[in-house]
Amino acid sequence: MRITTLDVNGTPTLAVRKGDKYVNLSKAAPDLPNDMAALIAANGLGKAEAAAGAAGDDAMIALADAKYLPVVENPSKIICCGLNYRDHAIETNNPIPEYPIIFFRMITSMAAHNAPMILPKAASDYDYEAELAVIIGKGGKHISKANALDCVAGYSCFNDGSIRSYQFKSPQWGMGKNFDATGGFGPDMVTPDELPNGVGDLRIQCRINGETLQDSSTIQHIFDVETVIETVSEAMTLNPGDVIIMGTPPGVGSARTPNVWMKDGDVCEIEIEGIGILSNPIVAE
Repeated sequence: MRITTLDVNGTPTLAVRKGDKYVNLSKAAPDLPNDMAALIAANGLGKAEAAAGAAGDDAMIALADAKYLPVVENPSKIICCGLNYRDHAIETNNPIPEYPIIFFRMITSMAAHNAPMILPKAASDYDYEAELAVIIGKGGKHISKANALDCVAGYSCFNDGSIRSYQFKSPQWGMGKNFDATGGFGPDMVTPDELPNGVGDLRIQCRINGETLQDSSTIQHIFDVETVIETVSEAMTLNPGDVIIMGTPPGVGSARTPNVWMKDGDVCEIEIEGIGILSNPIVAE
């Protein structure tokens, strides 16, 4: 199943992809929670899929009319795993991590599919990062690797847009990762049954204005999804709807000569095999 959050007449609304349309779940299944994290917590994904399958024309939204919101609007956490591709660590002159490098993004840093990602006034070195997003289903703490994939509700695309000068003003990366509306997220959450188990070998790409700048596979993750879930859950309780982004492959703009930064008027696309294409125009603040 492919499910997302849309803005329908100013109201956040869950919608399930059905062919070339979306099914408005507030019409097809009005008794279900109308928030992604709440739906996941209520074990409602199966009911949502069934309702979408039975929905009539009155519940349909044409793709052309879909106004996207972040797939999960209000996750309690956006957890990021840095330098999680060996070649990316090498291209940025960093040692290969022996333990997952964990940092966080705030919900105000997210931008939905097709929505502008904002080039801030404060800096021009706005870099792209194609990443796999993992959305937590069954939460908990001290989750073992053996049970980790059972805790995944689905997967999506994320652009971990980064203001490099602010990222490296201090040893902590948080400032450069948390400018408003700098991280694209979407378009849909794809449930695990539609993808290879553990999503261990999916092609992942980034394009700017049609030019491919990153092209790799999730098989290159240093730490796989199971390891990252096990690691972070040693410290913190994972809640339904939490988002974990899994690091970026080589080819980032800061590692190129000359540097390649996202500019006002650009269009950046993140494509992950089997999941979809996240597209965002770059707009100056």
